[in-house]
Amino acid sequence: MALFRTIILPMLLTGVPLSGAVAADALTVPVTSSAVGIPVADTAGFDWNGFYAGVFGAAQASEASGVRLGAGLDIGVNAQFEFLLVGAEVALQGLTGDVVDTTYGQILGRAGVVITDDVLLYAAAGYGIDLGAAAGDDVLLGGGVEFAVNDDFTLRAQYLHGFAVTGGEPTEQITLGTNFHF
Repeated sequence: MALFRTIILPMLLTGVPLSGAVAADALTVPVTSSAVGIPVADTAGFDWNGFYAGVFGAAQASEASGVRLGAGLDIGVNAQFEFLLVGAEVALQGLTGDVVDTTYGQILGRAGVVITDDVLLYAAAGYGIDLGAAAGDDVLLGGGVEFAVNDDFTLRAQYLHGFAVTGGEPTEQITLGTNFHF
């Protein structure tokens, strides 16, 4: 009886368990699953494949014509293979400046690398033709960078150097624009 009063009764009154199994059983919580899923962000990135059309502002400079500013329209197509991209584009732009107003057309091939899901770095090469009074044609070489803003729109900056073939002189061209991908 003395053992009961001195050891067991105080343990019962203070809540101290008499064995380790009781404590372990009390802490065991069954793990269950629910029908509610964990939301996961869409990590697919921008889809560069397919057709696009856009508008852009242009600045073109040469020694004879000076700096000409204008705006243009482009339409093109891309095909992405893993992180590599190839494409083709046709653009038409109106330019005005110090010497002459003109329309300038170009056909470009593009090849690039998708740096991240939303950033494309590319090289461009093609043919450009001045459809105005100072008619001439150029071989174009340059490149650019394009950023995906959302699932449909991109922003683009591009530089092209025109090597004169006939009736002209070398040109430098910078364009800033946006494209709608469909």
